[in-house]
Amino acid sequence: MRRFLAAIRFLTILPVPDTLGTAEEELASSVPFFPLVGLLLGAVGGAVAWALAATVPPILAAAGVVVVLLVFSGALHMDGLSDTADGMLSSRPRERVLEIMRDSHIGAMGVVAIVCVLLVKFASLASATPENLWATVVLMPVAGRSAIVVNMALLPYVRQEGLGKVFCRRRAILPAIWAVALLGAVSGALFAWQGLAVAGLCTVVAAAMAGYFHRKIGGSTGDTFGAVCELAELVPAIVLAVCPLRLARWIP
Repeated sequence: MRRFLAAIRFLTILPVPDTLGTAEEELASSVPFFPLVGLLLGAVGGAVAWALAATVPPILAAAGVVVVLLVFSGALHMDGLSDTADGMLSSRPRERVLEIMRDSHIGAMGVVAIVCVLLVKFASLASATPENLWATVVLMPVAGRSAIVVNMALLPYVRQEGLGKVFCRRRAILPAIWAVALLGAVSGALFAWQGLAVAGLCTVVAAAMAGYFHRKIGGSTGDTFGAVCELAELVPAIVLAVCPLRLARWIP
């Protein structure tokens, strides 16, 4: 339970008692719980989406959901996305890329990345069918946090310090398998066998991003974890907007 609370404390703004989830060892061992925190965020966002879809136009519902997910995650991953974009899209050598990513000031490419991701996320959710909106929102944070764990398993951590290093003391092979399994289970429960294809695509995107990060800087950082989370969240949003799937039969 303490490890789960540590993951909640790190990944969300949800209140956790000050005496829980702060020890470095608890943080280091909280990685397997990242997808479960994603499911928790998805449940909150899904409830908001369901309520908004029944009361306001689709555009307002989509905007509300995007804001809720952003606020409850503390914009943590969006910050990583902007730093990653600033560094990796700078066409600089590896060491300079890492320096740029460490800089707390946001650059032009970081702003562009944030705007593009928010626009695509908003447009995709606004295009989703009212019946699918809540289920899509449930799935998105699970996909994002599972992608983080997959990247932890595939890549070494390239910095000698940084908060992300706490989570990378060892390769997260078993947590990654668990994360992909949970993503498949949630996606399958929501969209039956077709949902498994969505989960598979999310995993492929996470692995492809890991390959890109390895080519650019030789591994991962805390910022790249945020970037892969945000980009993986887009996968179910886009797929389910373009190809609406029927909800599983057990869902009324």
